[in-house]
Amino acid sequence: MKLRTIARCVGVLGALSAVAVLIDPALAQDAATVAAPATPPPPVPNKGDTAFMYIASVLVLLMTVPGLALFYGGLVRTKNMLSMFMQVFATLCLVGIIWVLYGYSMAFTNGGALNNFVGGFSKAFLRGVDANSLAGTFSNGVYIPEYVYIVFQMTFACITPALILGAVAERLKFSAMLVFMALWVTFIYFPIAHMVWYWGGPDAFANAAKALAAATGGAKAQAQAAYDAVMNDAGIGFKWGALDFAGGTVVHINAGIAGLVGALILGKRVGYGKEAMPPHSLVNCMIGAALLWVGWFGFNVGSGLEANQFAGQVFINTFIATCAAALSWMAVEWIAKGKPSALGLASGVVAGLVAITPACGFSGVMGAIVLGVVVSPICVFFCSAIKNALGYDDSLDVFGVHCIGGIIGALGTGLLVNPNWGGAGIADYVSKPGEMVPGTYDMAAQMLAQLKMVCTTLLWSGIGSAILFKLVDILIGLRPSEEREREGLDITDHGESAYHY
Repeated sequence: MKLRTIARCVGVLGALSAVAVLIDPALAQDAATVAAPATPPPPVPNKGDTAFMYIASVLVLLMTVPGLALFYGGLVRTKNMLSMFMQVFATLCLVGIIWVLYGYSMAFTNGGALNNFVGGFSKAFLRGVDANSLAGTFSNGVYIPEYVYIVFQMTFACITPALILGAVAERLKFSAMLVFMALWVTFIYFPIAHMVWYWGGPDAFANAAKALAAATGGAKAQAQAAYDAVMNDAGIGFKWGALDFAGGTVVHINAGIAGLVGALILGKRVGYGKEAMPPHSLVNCMIGAALLWVGWFGFNVGSGLEANQFAGQVFINTFIATCAAALSWMAVEWIAKGKPSALGLASGVVAGLVAITPACGFSGVMGAIVLGVVVSPICVFFCSAIKNALGYDDSLDVFGVHCIGGIIGALGTGLLVNPNWGGAGIADYVSKPGEMVPGTYDMAAQMLAQLKMVCTTLLWSGIGSAILFKLVDILIGLRPSEEREREGLDITDHGESAYHY
């Protein structure tokens, strides 16, 4: 009897439902919505993080123009001031276009069989990217618009090759510079950026680990395969465990060794060692250095991709390491030469910024001070004693400051990340996802990983840059004639002068 009663009730309810749907078909859609299993809503980018990344991107742009242009421009002679500005500006514009055409895809997508070293072309011409596309940060479940991430990384791609210009200043043809820059970012910068910074993101790591832990029986093998695929979807440097928060290897060692190679292949400036070649405007140089320092907060702090509590650590490390390096350079110069110089102070600022770049998100504040104090004397030694002994003409000391400072910073990162020394430790996205708890720190293993990535960058960029410089020299020639070089590149390349007096 009870079963018959229940059946009759169900029949009556079904009939009433059918009548209701005939009266209002929308009720059927509502009923289906209620019956369907709930799907988690897509992640929504935090407006604060997004606004923060807008500002960080603009600050890195400020580093290039006018910061780097003024810094380098003030260091060259009057007849090449405008040329230096043109080279920095044009590099920025050229690389920006290349970045959205294929550079972003080569740096930050899966490269298939070559994934250890370079990405693919799945997002060439920004295919599949729109205003709703998201990019992961370094926290589980936190995202920013992908366009914002693309622009932020584009500013890095633009300033890195521009750094090379200081090493070959006053003797590189404008046409040769454009061709070289297009080749260099394609074959050197994009692969190095991929090796160090490409990975699947914290959510991919965490989800794969959770799925593997939950799998049982026959599903275990499938979950293990999926887990291995996620762990292997990264550049070789990332797999090694090399730490580079904002570009010690990707930016500074990369550009610094390329600058040295360029200086050696182009040879010395006409009159080098025989004629005085002082900076024509230390005021412009100091203004440029100040703008670089301001913009560098976007460079370093923005590399965390979030306006969270950890941003403060990066901020203060960037500030205090630079102060220490500037004072250290000034003190060394004061002792050696009897007087502190404005150029020395500005050089110390840049050296400190370079050294703290890879370590800013990992070091403690006291470690940042030590790094700043240590880097300047070493850079001074390379910019003076080593440079004079070997006789190469690195016009604006790109190798001595950026490459050497970058090496000190990259290796120092492996030490200063140590939690026992006040470091932040290394986030463990696999064992404890979402908790931001540091994983196990092994000094020997970490230093080996740092050294491997430093050596890889030196070899990849050093050898690759040599090939590209020679190729451009064969195709169109690197240097102007001696007569044109003596007249100055402002007039011979651009038909204009920086000053009229």
